[in-house]
Amino acid sequence: MRIKTLLLAALGCVSSTVFAQSSVTLYGVLDEGIDYTSNVASKDVYELTSGYASGSRWGMRGVEDLGGGTQAVFQLESGVNLSNGAAGQGGRMFGRQAYVGVQSAQLGAVTLGRQYDSVVDYLAPMTANGNFAGYLFAHPFDNDNTDNSFRVNNTVKYASPSFGGFRFGGTYSFSNASSFANNRQYSVGALYANGGLAMGAAYLHANDPGLTDNGAIAANDASFVATRMQVFGAGINYTFGAATAGFAYTNASYRDPVTNGYIGGSLAAEGNTLRNLRYQNFEVNGKYQFSPALFVGAQYVYSMETYDSTAGKVKPKIHSAGVMADYLLSKRTDVYVQGVYQKIAGSSTDSVLDHAYIPGAQGVSSNSEQFVARVALRHAF
Repeated sequence: MRIKTLLLAALGCVSSTVFAQSSVTLYGVLDEGIDYTSNVASKDVYELTSGYASGSRWGMRGVEDLGGGTQAVFQLESGVNLSNGAAGQGGRMFGRQAYVGVQSAQLGAVTLGRQYDSVVDYLAPMTANGNFAGYLFAHPFDNDNTDNSFRVNNTVKYASPSFGGFRFGGTYSFSNASSFANNRQYSVGALYANGGLAMGAAYLHANDPGLTDNGAIAANDASFVATRMQVFGAGINYTFGAATAGFAYTNASYRDPVTNGYIGGSLAAEGNTLRNLRYQNFEVNGKYQFSPALFVGAQYVYSMETYDSTAGKVKPKIHSAGVMADYLLSKRTDVYVQGVYQKIAGSSTDSVLDHAYIPGAQGVSSNSEQFVARVALRHAF
């Protein structure tokens, strides 16, 4: 009896130790508000929408100590539309992130599953949409994925530890097809942050994004469906006192683009074939923290579009500007207002791309201009 008692006590100690070295956290962000859009097929639209400044979500993340400074990690994160309760990201149960891996403070982390690419990890924080403003402030059609329009499936990711404020990483996403390169993706990026200075850069390449269901960028997840996608860019932010100023440049190109996940339909003018589509985005952004509870931010983006079709090559210009104010009601709840304006100028493509469209608007404008305003409540847990 004494031996049995001692064994039970020992097992209890082991169980307590394992429990103390492991943790699982439930978390989430809920963002719901009212949008006004000035022009959707010539009509004003008022709607209740979810997840703009922050994507509405809930998730679980866990850590287990494996000894020797190594930990097992996992994260399951589900997007949710608060307006109707539907799952986000094409109805996926854990469409935002789903991965497992190992990490070490000395060697970094290796994770496997559905994850963010290096543009999202290292370059997006230099932009307004990837930092404080979200969806409405994305570059046209989120052509560079700095607003995280898609995640990458079948992905192996490495993220380094920080070396004096410098960190780097990369991803490789398998096609999961007999044709090895059919809908695969790879990306690399780096970020340096020290004091008030932050600088980031990234490169992404994808073959046949959106052309298969089981590849790196799934058909119901892609921002553009094309035979090749290539994105690179860099940005810088500097904080001095209560103010932060930033600049970012991104270059996104698509070979043989067919359609776009935001607006659907053909991107080519009737009777023509679109061979290449390219966007160069120049962004200036800023934020001022008037008090611990209140900040105001703004952004201007000048986008140069190159539309190369069988009818010839034209180069329209896109002007986008936005402003946002955010006020904390508590440590976890805030209310914010946003306004964004877009105008397309210059050469005509004779296609749907001549019509303004702000990511997050219900639909495409009937002309070259569109305005969206939003007021919303956000809660984190």
